[in-house]
Amino acid sequence: MKNIIKTDKAPGAIGPYSQGVKKAGAIVFVSGQLPIDPATGQFAQGGIEGQAEQSLKNAQAVLQAAGAQMDDVVKTTVFLKNMDDFAAMNAVYARFFPKDCPARSALEVARLPKDALIEIEAVAVVD
Repeated sequence: MKNIIKTDKAPGAIGPYSQGVKKAGAIVFVSGQLPIDPATGQFAQGGIEGQAEQSLKNAQAVLQAAGAQMDDVVKTTVFLKNMDDFAAMNAVYARFFPKDCPARSALEVARLPKDALIEIEAVAVVD
């Protein structure tokens, strides 16, 4: 069974995709989360640090709507507009994953939706 995850605590999808999908009650796939504050519909302030924090908060909100938490994340993918922002992103990321960090890929991309500086997707396994 596939359950579509939808929460107003993270920005709504801006295309034909779901915020998240929970499959067979165990695996949660979180779509790439832009740094949009769901309360304002605007990008978070504070450069890459502010945008990284908001993207992670949005991923966390989708996970919570699926009955999961950050500790359940086993893999993330971080898309950066500029790899020079890697260290700053990493410092924010470490606050959300202080121990037993998930596997991760980080890529520099030419452009992100709405010209964001960052987008983060996640896969979680709920026991």
